Amino acid sequence: MTPLNETIAADISRFLAAERPRQTAFLAELVKCPSDNPPGDCATHAERTASLLEALGFTVERHKVPDGLARENGMISATNLVVRHKFGDGGTVIALNAHGDVVPPGEGWTRDPYGAEIVDGWMVGRGVAVSKSDFATYAWALLALRALDANLNGTVELHFTYDEEAGGAIGPGLLLSEGISRPDLAIGAGFSYAVVDAHNGCLHLEVQVDGKSAHAAMPSTGIDALEASTAILSSLYGLRKNFAAQTSAIAGIGSPQLTIGLIKGGINTNVVPDRVTFRLDRRMIPEENPAAVEAGLRRVIAEAAASVPGARVSIRRILLAEPLVPSPGAKRLTDLLCAHATRIMGEPVPAKGVPLYTDARHYAAAGVPIVLYGAGPHTIEEANAHRADERLPLADLYKATEVVALTLANLLE
Repeated sequence: MTPLNETIAADISRFLAAERPRQTAFLAELVKCPSDNPPGDCATHAERTASLLEALGFTVERHKVPDGLARENGMISATNLVVRHKFGDGGTVIALNAHGDVVPPGEGWTRDPYGAEIVDGWMVGRGVAVSKSDFATYAWALLALRALDANLNGTVELHFTYDEEAGGAIGPGLLLSEGISRPDLAIGAGFSYAVVDAHNGCLHLEVQVDGKSAHAAMPSTGIDALEASTAILSSLYGLRKNFAAQTSAIAGIGSPQLTIGLIKGGINTNVVPDRVTFRLDRRMIPEENPAAVEAGLRRVIAEAAASVPGARVSIRRILLAEPLVPSPGAKRLTDLLCAHATRIMGEPVPAKGVPLYTDARHYAAAGVPIVLYGAGPHTIEEANAHRADERLPLADLYKATEVVALTLANLLE
């Protein structure tokens, strides 16, 4: 890694230290404005974010997603925000992407999910770690570069989108497919104690099993959709038992996973159920072929349903998220992030994989090398991500911001 000019590094550190109160207040405003997805009515949050960014001196492009397209993707409203700042006359275009939509709070909170309360140095609130924090990380990293008296060359773009919880197709997917942005490199929201260069893929399938209703006093006159569903579920759970023997060669990924997360059906206690539907989540390690995984699941489901004569099965794909694999084009970006993070965090910060999926796959599919890095504690579990009392250590927000700013300065020198 080429060492960064010491004066630049010192100027970045000094600027960000002075900006901590303002950065904290910015993040608190984002947490206080709900953006739960579902229901996915996120245009209000986008407008609030745009206003806050404009107050910082940024020019903000608002790219409204057509209402019909939002509905097709399971949302009510979304607006993608893009900020661009050009240094010099050319150079690399680097996109920084984070999502502002969040899972609903759920039960069990001991603090107001939208209160942005600070407790022992941690801010508590839905989305504070995943990933509204990185709106603040990336915005202040760019502010630090703008404040430098240095010869930088290139463009930094902020991509703040609102459909990660719905798949990312109308957020990053739309920005890239419509040519609104054509970056050379990208950083996506992550956690501050790892640089993520690989993650699992994910397949969501909805299985509908149809039978024939009948009076419970004469069940033989019907076709029991629940009986067929039970056979299917038993086969799927049997398949799952074999996954532990298959482990990814990429550190942090682990094994394939399968979960039946949603099921409904039946008419009444005294009626043979004529329809049962359930949804499954199949996590795929990078070594797996998504098409082969889906074909295998469809085959297992069809064979199991055949054990109940007359039962009919239909399968609908809800989501296919491709795995992210390490990109040779992202090596310098990865090395810079790891080196700066190791120094700033005071402990080794490696590159590794994670057993989930993110919007990074949209950039990778468009040929843009991308890694994940951003504010957060050591782990998703420590952040209570997607759980009650989601939280973020503010010290890690400040450190991660400095890491990103230093990395950008290296890339744009």
